[in-house]
Amino acid sequence: METIEITPPSQQTAETLGSGLRAARDMRNLSLRDVEQAVGISNAYLSQLENDRVKKPSPFFLHKLATLYGIDYELLMAKAGYIIKNETAKHQTLAGAALMSEELTSEETSQLAQYLKFLRSQKKANTSNVKDPIKPT
Repeated sequence: METIEITPPSQQTAETLGSGLRAARDMRNLSLRDVEQAVGISNAYLSQLENDRVKKPSPFFLHKLATLYGIDYELLMAKAGYIIKNETAKHQTLAGAALMSEELTSEETSQLAQYLKFLRSQKKANTSNVKDPIKPT
């Protein structure tokens, strides 16, 4: 059985455009060549995008990727630095947007809900163990 390591939210780094695109592609089980064939963007350029080597990615290409991955185009444009994020998109990640665009089975939805509950309980447990320096103990 394959072991999957989960990085706690407190130890995760901020999502970049590249890492978000990679996560969205991985969630769809697509190779770089699959994406190249689907949208007509070279796999070399896609690789550079995913590794954050492209400083100003083409909005045209971002639109094609947004469509393929089921991600809001505005969110991609914000991650690329072209537009300022609105309040609702501020906390959304590309991976989360890609996940939400998937049609999940009832079993997957249930498992995600259980895992989210677990993560939140861990976060709550970690914050409740931190003593308030102002309150007397």
